[in-house]
Amino acid sequence: MPVVFRYQGYRFFFFSNEGDPLEPCHIHIRKGGAIAKFWLKPEIQLAQAYDMSPTELRKLLKIVEQNKKLIEEKWNEYFRA
Repeated sequence: MPVVFRYQGYRFFFFSNEGDPLEPCHIHIRKGGAIAKFWLKPEIQLAQAYDMSPTELRKLLKIVEQNKKLIEEKWNEYFRA
C-alpha cells in the first residue's frame, strides 16, 4: 500500500492491487478509523467516505486538488514501472 504523503495525521495512499482491471487513478485517505476515497479523473470527486464530517471532506478535497499532480505522478510511477 504505497503512501503518497501524510498531512495533519491523514495518510494519503493507494492500494497496489485494487481492482481487476485496475481502477482509474484515485486516492484513499485515512485517519484513525475514518476513511475516504477520491477519484482524480475525469474530475476530482468523492467516491465514498466513512466517519468523516462534511467539513473534513471539504478540507480533504482541497488538499487533493492541491496535490493532484503529485498523486498522479506517484500513481503512474507505481503502475507503469
